[in-house]
Amino acid sequence: MPTTPPPHPESKPLIVIVEDEAELAALISLHLEKAGMHTQVCSRAAHASKFLKKNFANLLLLDITLPDQSGFSLMEELKAAGITVPVIFLTGNIEETSKVKGLDMGGDDYVTKPFSYPELVARIRAVLRRTETKADQNVTKNVKISDDPFDFCGATITPERLEIGFPQAAVLKLGRKELGILAYLNAHQGHVITRQALIHSVWGVHADVRSRSLDQYVVKVRELFFEHGRDLSAFRTVHGIGYIFDPKGESKEGR
Repeated sequence: MPTTPPPHPESKPLIVIVEDEAELAALISLHLEKAGMHTQVCSRAAHASKFLKKNFANLLLLDITLPDQSGFSLMEELKAAGITVPVIFLTGNIEETSKVKGLDMGGDDYVTKPFSYPELVARIRAVLRRTETKADQNVTKNVKISDDPFDFCGATITPERLEIGFPQAAVLKLGRKELGILAYLNAHQGHVITRQALIHSVWGVHADVRSRSLDQYVVKVRELFFEHGRDLSAFRTVHGIGYIFDPKGESKEGR
């Protein structure tokens, strides 16, 4: 039975296959490659963890039972490291409790062994489509266009329209990264935020963005507020670490 036709050649998703049965992993890889996908096979959870901490993947095909640790614990490890990747669990256990646990942990689907490869390809494509639809709502990694407006030092930020409004002034367009930075600062009021944490939140964990680039965006934000006479004393640089947004004046950091 032929596999589903491959997607547009310009877009080949990378699927990480975490499966310790070498023959099965090779067969899965073969069928996914024929279906127009790239694959990376990992026989151990540790291998997958190392790969995903350095590389972007579109989806993780994860066996629940692995020699070094369970698929569940690997998923928890990845989430703790800030790595969010769609997951389809592979399981030989037909017990409903295992399936429910995987979904409750944030898994996107599960496939019970033995399975047909056309069905597996179809399940993967379905999860990828859902993931892409969710991503369409994202302005940055941490902001969606559906997020509520919020106040930042007297200015009203409206994610839905990528706008910033100052009192007695015209509403202006706001860059995506500037919006992401302001939203993250606003969500973590009173806490010192490292440059790395801010970069990971706005650009993503695997983004190659240097602190200097982040600082340039922060300068643009400061200039925008100063041009409209807004007091930014609550938004301070913590030298050698990052920034703090402290509208309640509870912290001495950055003073």
